[in-house]
Amino acid sequence: MRKLYGLLILLAVMTLTGCSQYSLVNSTVYNNADLAQYHTFRIVTPDEGKLPPGMTMVTYYNIAAAIREQMVQRGFTENPNSDLLVNLALTVKKEIATEPLYQAMPQPPIGPGPGPGPNPWAPGPWYNGVGPWYMMPPTYYPASYYSNAQVITGIYREGVLTMDLVNIATQTPLYSASVSTILDNGDTQFRDLKGITEAVATLFSKFPVAKLPQYKQ
Repeated sequence: MRKLYGLLILLAVMTLTGCSQYSLVNSTVYNNADLAQYHTFRIVTPDEGKLPPGMTMVTYYNIAAAIREQMVQRGFTENPNSDLLVNLALTVKKEIATEPLYQAMPQPPIGPGPGPGPNPWAPGPWYNGVGPWYMMPPTYYPASYYSNAQVITGIYREGVLTMDLVNIATQTPLYSASVSTILDNGDTQFRDLKGITEAVATLFSKFPVAKLPQYKQ
């Protein structure tokens, strides 16, 4: 009986620790940024670009709500005029990304699009037919961003959600994190609100600004 009890405990621990649906792909601070110096933030909206292929408005709102909660728990206040922009990207297959995403931007992007892709503004590079599609084109960032992003080959898996924090006033990338995967069982369907909330919690698991004491568990 004692051996059986011990086995049950071991199985329970393995279930809790070894079967997570989500994994943090990367968590990178750029330009020695001190995110604690920022007090406000804003999340990119579809008006500033376009949703990645396959992402609905409901999914966008669920992701934005989960990110908003994580930022607020770290002492940030949402402000539509904030210089700290939270940009979002989703990795998708090139075959389904056939529609020009960024043809109706408020101003031309800075420099040429990195491509290749179905349009010259498409983010890249692509690996095995999979690439990140940002809501706001990262051509607004300095070119050095791409050399940093290209070494993070783990983001080129379908369904990976990427979050960039950028000082949009100076076009300076500050932080990037990616989580795999917000698609359900590798399918084209997104996870439900509970799943997205858990994925975003993983996305923030190594965020350089800690939660406020009242939010720590």
